[in-house]
Amino acid sequence: NIKQGTDRFEFADKHGIIILAEGRLLNLGCATGHPSFVMSCSFTNQVLAQLELWEGRKSNKYGNDVYLIPKHLDEKVARLHLDKLGAKLTKLTKSQSDYLHIPVEGPYKPENYRY
Repeated sequence: NIKQGTDRFEFADKHGIIILAEGRLLNLGCATGHPSFVMSCSFTNQVLAQLELWEGRKSNKYGNDVYLIPKHLDEKVARLHLDKLGAKLTKLTKSQSDYLHIPVEGPYKPENYRY
């Protein structure tokens, strides 16, 4: 135990892992003082990521590893929250999509771009 909510486990080969909130979702176990909108975005990301992992198990899409959230999920979270910000999003037309060389449905940013 390093401090409340933070534990370090060491393996026989001396490498270790730090576990926050006894392994619960971090925002559920350790969050303090974040605005509800930020928490909503974070929870939505976490839930969609869990669903992606669950669905991916059927095809062995994901192994026992650490992954970045796929861009299409980040963009889905953003779309789900735009109304709260008063933003209106229009859909790309086929001609816009062709001109920009990106799919109508996204993702819209290149793979090296991080949100």
